[in-house]
Amino acid sequence: MPYFLCRIATEDGHTFSQSFLAPSVEDCRKHFEEEGLCVLSVKRDWKKIQISATPFEKRIKDKDFILFNQELVALIKAGYPILRSIEVIVRRVKDIHLKELLMNVENDVRGGKSLSEAFAPYERAFSRVYIASLMAGEKSGNLAGSISRYINYAKAISLTKTRIRTALTYPTLLLIFSFFLLSILLIFVLPRFASFYADFEAQLPAITRVLMSVSQAVKTYFLFIIAFLFVLFLVYLQLKRREKVLILRDKLKLKIPYGGPIWLESGIALFSRTLSLLLEAGISLLSAVGITRQAVPNRYLIQKMRNLPNQIKNGESLSESLSNADFFPPMSLDMIRIGETSANLEGMLRDVADFYDERIQTKIDTFISLIEPIIIILMGLLVAGMLLSVYLPIFNIIRVAR
Repeated sequence: MPYFLCRIATEDGHTFSQSFLAPSVEDCRKHFEEEGLCVLSVKRDWKKIQISATPFEKRIKDKDFILFNQELVALIKAGYPILRSIEVIVRRVKDIHLKELLMNVENDVRGGKSLSEAFAPYERAFSRVYIASLMAGEKSGNLAGSISRYINYAKAISLTKTRIRTALTYPTLLLIFSFFLLSILLIFVLPRFASFYADFEAQLPAITRVLMSVSQAVKTYFLFIIAFLFVLFLVYLQLKRREKVLILRDKLKLKIPYGGPIWLESGIALFSRTLSLLLEAGISLLSAVGITRQAVPNRYLIQKMRNLPNQIKNGESLSESLSNADFFPPMSLDMIRIGETSANLEGMLRDVADFYDERIQTKIDTFISLIEPIIIILMGLLVAGMLLSVYLPIFNIIRVAR
């Protein structure tokens, strides 16, 4: 969607220029005329050109989309029609990608589509869960309540992602710092000492000889190493498009010590919370399971649940079908079974999600408390090894000189 540069005049004779995002020149002119302004000219604003590979894909922030839905619920409860509500919100949205998406949705709603139909083409920007929530709200006549439940769901998911991201930030920075420190020592520092030692023809310790060899190899083949890593990255991007490769990658993730259980429990928590939301919105269990299965961010787990809809369609209970998937812990299956027998499946699924979210947070906190001192110790050993490799030959040279 392009930007247009508009020359506008006010009632008191003042003129100004403003860049505005709109589907066409007519829509841009109509927008300002509805505000009582006189549009003198409209032309394409070539200074603002958006270049993107895939529109709307993974670019809309969670907090911006949650804020949009909060404003939408408030306006619907205040009695605003859907179309008017979107028009009001679009004017205040600052994120360019969300603004463009909402303007397309606004045009579709104006053309007679329902809100869920208007959002359906952009489900990759958020999830199918949102579309299902809108459909349930429209069918039940309680769109505001359905969106409110989705907001609570999105906040819980966003909070979990933020916790994981925040917890991994410090260890990642330490690892990056260690890598750069090692690179500087191997490429710039050690080669200078190597020429210094060669002048004295001194017998170097084993640790120094090893590091000197590594340093020389890195310096000689540095460009080849960078090129090799770049080729590996391109190969990975190509393989990433294949479904079998993605399934294998996600399967290997679950086998990583300590990290695998966190990914597994995160998938269980997300599955339970999503299914609870859809059931509360009034969607049938069979339809909700099909949507929920796709919401799990691990393709290997999605594959293991591929028979869930068919098993439920054939008369099996949810707990029995999940036990056949062979990755749900017995405790979660027991809780779901209790929810089925007590006619409180939605509430029990929400309890399962809360339980595993707390377990994930505890494991992450424990992981961080362990990994920080380990990385610091490894950095200390790395620096100590570098210092020994540099200064031991100097001590030997001084001793021989005496």
